[in-house]
Amino acid sequence: MKSTNIFKNFCFICLLFICSLADAQTSELDSHPNALNFLVMGDWGRNGADHQKPVAAQMGKVATKIKSEFVIATGDNFYPSGVISEFDPLFKYSFEDIYTDFSLQWDWYPVLGNHDYKSNPDAQVAYSKISRRWKMPARYYSKTFSINGDANQQVLIAFIDTNPLIPEFYKGEYSKAVIGQDSTAQKEWLNKTLSNNSPSIKWKIVVGHHPLYTATEKRRESYDTRATRNSLKSVLDKHQVDAYLCGHDHDLQHLKPEGKTHYFVSGSASEKTPIGTLPISKLALSDYGFMVFSATANKLYVQVVTEDGKVVYNTELSK
Repeated sequence: MKSTNIFKNFCFICLLFICSLADAQTSELDSHPNALNFLVMGDWGRNGADHQKPVAAQMGKVATKIKSEFVIATGDNFYPSGVISEFDPLFKYSFEDIYTDFSLQWDWYPVLGNHDYKSNPDAQVAYSKISRRWKMPARYYSKTFSINGDANQQVLIAFIDTNPLIPEFYKGEYSKAVIGQDSTAQKEWLNKTLSNNSPSIKWKIVVGHHPLYTATEKRRESYDTRATRNSLKSVLDKHQVDAYLCGHDHDLQHLKPEGKTHYFVSGSASEKTPIGTLPISKLALSDYGFMVFSATANKLYVQVVTEDGKVVYNTELSK
């Protein structure tokens, strides 16, 4: 009996140790009051279904704490098949009625995902004329953001449309919306945009829907991943882009292959799917959540937050 009690006590101590390790992997959200703070989320519009609502609620709490200035949406904005017009009720049921916290009423900068291409992508562009916070002036666009109100310290973000970069999309269910798009013109525009070498530009970021690299097993070398990488990798390398942000895979990832660019996948704002790891994986997490970016002149802080408010990963890029 005595040996049994000793064994039980030992197991209890081991369990406490394991729990403490799990807790050690999480931390409190860091605030950077003098930074440009924004949220990055993706693959989200499900009329509030799955885990969209709890993630949205947590986004509101985090945005309040860090004083977020805007939200980046990495595509697949409306499931299952996009929207048909700027008056589509999904704008209300999947967007306006879900992200209701006051801290989320500032500007949203979306890009288009493959699900958005199943109907009318230009309807999301047109919605910018109706909504105060939806800012998609074209299928691809760019904007510079000042850090802490200082025009001499800026972040350049190019928001691109990766769908026309995938040859397979010119046939089948996406063809109607993708045919007529000039992928060469978009890449020329991207090259020109990223060629801005003003000393005020401290960070260059590109946002698209499809990943160049992913640890999600079914998409590591899928046709869309390969096509996006083949089309964009040389451009990102040429212009020394600091970070590429995307969705498509319903998980949270940080990958760092050779070169300057860090790759972040934030595509689990309402659904999560299984994931593996790659040698270049710094984070590979199957969980519901989003990312927080905070940019100063010489640091880019990244925090990964799950739907229950845990900061499960943080890193920083330095100049």
